[in-house]
Amino acid sequence: MSLTPNYYRDRVCLNVLAGSKQNAVDVYEAAEGHVLVGVLSKSYPDVPSAVADMRDYAGRINNALSIGLGAGDPKQSAMVAELAGQLQPQHVNQVFTGVGASRALLGQSESLVNGLLSPTGIPGMVKISTGALSAQQADGIVPIATAIALLKDMGGSSVKFFPMNGLACRDEYVAVAEACARHDFWLEPTGGIDLDNFEEIVRIALEAGVAKVIPHIYSSIIDQASGETRPEDVRTLLATVKGLLA
Repeated sequence: MSLTPNYYRDRVCLNVLAGSKQNAVDVYEAAEGHVLVGVLSKSYPDVPSAVADMRDYAGRINNALSIGLGAGDPKQSAMVAELAGQLQPQHVNQVFTGVGASRALLGQSESLVNGLLSPTGIPGMVKISTGALSAQQADGIVPIATAIALLKDMGGSSVKFFPMNGLACRDEYVAVAEACARHDFWLEPTGGIDLDNFEEIVRIALEAGVAKVIPHIYSSIIDQASGETRPEDVRTLLATVKGLLA
């Protein structure tokens, strides 16, 4: 199975959560394969049970598995790194300080490993203290170009910019997108993305020149009764992507 996500026109791949294995298959088909399907490490009591279940997920969706922390929880970082090494998924979500361990345990450069950077209120500056210990200290704030260089040093693939709260920090997001384009790095906007703001958020990244964009669309497209992502919404998102890259 492929270690590389299936980007639409080599530019955009959706990232959504699965509420069940059938839901994973349904959203994968709705996105015509241009999707990474998130399964959260936080949902499992230990590594062996997570490996067994996530391997089953991966087998049903051509390895388009995205191992999640669970709301960016730094306490899940070590578990995610261990799961990445055993499962060899297409996509690994990590806090900033967990990137190096994940890449080392993967033992290859193809799987995508993101590093979580957070808004600071100042365009061009990002918070990198997103690890288990660093998150409890005074904010570590650095220029976005420095953060990207650090992620590259650790073997990271992309910036996961979270929590964005939709377009609440638009100027900061634009600065991050421009820096990613300038330094040949990929971008994963995350937090508060819905059917209404999705197009603008992806457009900003594409127009900035970001080579690959992986927008995370989570709670806004999850049916609250079933806990499953709505395939019809995924189809809508893909149609929007096709329009942007027409």
